[in-house]
Formats: sequence, C-alpha cells, structure tokens
Amino acid sequence: MSSRFHRRRFLAQAASAAAVGMTLPMLASSSLASASRLSAASRDDDPFLGWPIGAQSYSLRAFDLPQAARHLQGLGLHYVELFSAHLPLEAEGESLAAIMEILSNADIELRAHGVSGFNADHEGNRKVFEFAKRAGIKTITANPEPNSFESLDKLCEEYGVRVAIHNHGPGALYDSIDSVVDAVKDHHPLIGACVDTGHFIRSKEDPVEAVRRLSGRVFALHVKDEEKQEANSQNVIIGSGHLDLVGLFKALKEVEFPHDGALSLEYEAKPENPIDDMRQCLEAAKEALSEVGQFG
Repeated sequence: MSSRFHRRRFLAQAASAAAVGMTLPMLASSSLASASRLSAASRDDDPFLGWPIGAQSYSLRAFDLPQAARHLQGLGLHYVELFSAHLPLEAEGESLAAIMEILSNADIELRAHGVSGFNADHEGNRKVFEFAKRAGIKTITANPEPNSFESLDKLCEEYGVRVAIHNHGPGALYDSIDSVVDAVKDHHPLIGACVDTGHFIRSKEDPVEAVRRLSGRVFALHVKDEEKQEANSQNVIIGSGHLDLVGLFKALKEVEFPHDGALSLEYEAKPENPIDDMRQCLEAAKEALSEVGQFG
C-alpha cells in the first residue's frame, strides 16, 4: 500500500479539524468505546444481517480521513480497518483523539489497522502494540518476517492483541494457504490470518479453503475479487470474478468468525472514484448474505 498524502499533512488536517469544533480532551479509548456502543446498537433494518461488514480504508486512499469517513457513512458501513495514511502509527494525544472523534461522529467502529511489518526488533515491534493499545485496536493485520515470531508470541500474550498475517500475491512471503498455515502453526493463539481473497485468487489459491484450513485463526479478511487467476489482474465486483461469495460467508460461519473480527471490503481499482463499484460490491454481499443467513 502507498499513501497519497504525507503523514505530516494528515496530522495537520486532523489538528485543524479539531480546532474548529472537536472536543479533543476526550481520551482515545473513550472515543472508541462511544463508537463501539453506537455500532453495536440494534439495527432492525441491518441489510448485512448482523455481519460486521466494513471496509479497508486503503480503498479510499485518494481521500483524507474526514472525506473517507463520509463515504463509508454514505455506503451504510459502521466498521473500518484503517491504514497508516488515515491513522499513522505515531498518532497519540490530541491527534489520535481527533481521528477517533471523526469515526465516532460517523458511527464507525475501528476494527483493525494495517498492514504493519514486524521483524526481530522486539522493542520496535512493541511500538506497534503500544499504538494498538492507545487506539483500542484488537487486530493488527501484518506482514511479519520469519524472525519476528518469538517476539510476537510474547507481545500477543502481553497485550492481548491479535496479529493477522496478510497474504499477498504470487511470489510474496505469504502467497499460499500453506505459507500462512505453516507460519501460524504452534504459535500463540492470537497469531492468525487476515485472508485477502483477491491475493489468494491471484496465487491460484481458493480463499474459501483458506478460511476452513485456518479455522480458529481467521481474525480478519480483505474481501476482493479478481478478473484473472494470475499475478497481473484487476479487481472486479465481488462475486463476478473468481470469488465464491456465498461459499466464503458459509465458511466464515462454520469456523465461527469472531464477532469483533475485521471483515473488510477492499477495492483497489479506480482509486479516484471507487464509490459506485464499492456500492455494487456491498449489494453483492447483501445478496449472498440473504442466502447464508444471520451472523453468528
């Protein structure tokens, strides 16, 4: 993922937004709790049948966070995984409170953050967990180096935060189901997977099988579909390419996907104007869920 605007510019925007009417003394944890209460409120007309459908904010990388939050709100979404341009790892104090207030005002709950890298630097890894603690994040989507797992075992135990390995496309460190299964095997139960359905498709792997084989360790998803089962492909409306959308939701039900997991639409095509396609993706998700049924 690459940022379309500099972190410093974003922090300046957040501070400016705060100056024109946001109550910044509110602690980030308090803001998150408020957003969680709003998002958890009963919605009798919930078109997603209780499924925590949200989005990865990388889909909206051409927009700053206030704009992205408005788009998510317009799409009827109440959950998000933010990436670093929308929520920098360094955010704290007033800048973090401003970000959390933007989400709270849009009735959006922060479910995850990523994708973060980890290596053998234990204290460097700790900084990411400290950030997650400040922001109230339960799941970090990640691309951990093989030498990072001794550190991650300790940090997951200490902080009670999940690390969800994000698979990428052909030739990446985690480009197959086996590579993720082998990585999480025998490690802390909070080390699991963020199943990126599109990248698995590009690697000629079945994302539905990935969910089943990683049962108990699927903490997050990036739901996307691909035109082709090869490295050079492009996103299409979910369910119109190679993704078995009904099968995916059925598998998530079978493995008891956690109620506080991050189930995020990620649409990487048309970054300047992805909204119409994202809306079509969400309509496809609603149709699939009408066949699968209520979450849980």
